[in-house]
Amino acid sequence: MPPKFDPLAVQLVYVRAIGGEVPATSSLAPKIGPLGLSPKKIGDDISKSTGDWKGLKITVKLIVQNRQAKVEVMPSAASLLIKALKEPPRDRKKVKHVKHSGNLTFDEIIRIAREMRPRSMAKELSGTVKEILGTAQSVGCSIDGMNPHDVIDKVNEGEYDVPNE
Repeated sequence: MPPKFDPLAVQLVYVRAIGGEVPATSSLAPKIGPLGLSPKKIGDDISKSTGDWKGLKITVKLIVQNRQAKVEVMPSAASLLIKALKEPPRDRKKVKHVKHSGNLTFDEIIRIAREMRPRSMAKELSGTVKEILGTAQSVGCSIDGMNPHDVIDKVNEGEYDVPNE
């Protein structure tokens, strides 16, 4: 017989989902089925809470306690950058390999870095800003009309002032 279910135990389940869409129940079932939750109901909750991130791949954290799940969105650096570019939502099935050629300000990069700070491995905020700038380079956008790598060099030289926290 399996062990008795503990109502006070908190379990965390991480799922990658596309914003605003219901993830496939076949992918949810093996993760949340053993916890006694309905994959269909959880899928609906995920699609409701990721409505702001329409069309972007995003990590969702499910906090399960006493057979109740709370959905928390944990955006990646790339999805925060793409959202900051304010691009219209695209149809994933039709439009592939999009180059995000927009332009962001350095203040937006600092705002995104502050949001990503708890999950960053950098000692200081300037290190997190450089991580975000590296992601901006791979996404394909520019910062204040410059290449993100040039901005990283300017942060290293001290031309761009990054606050402590």
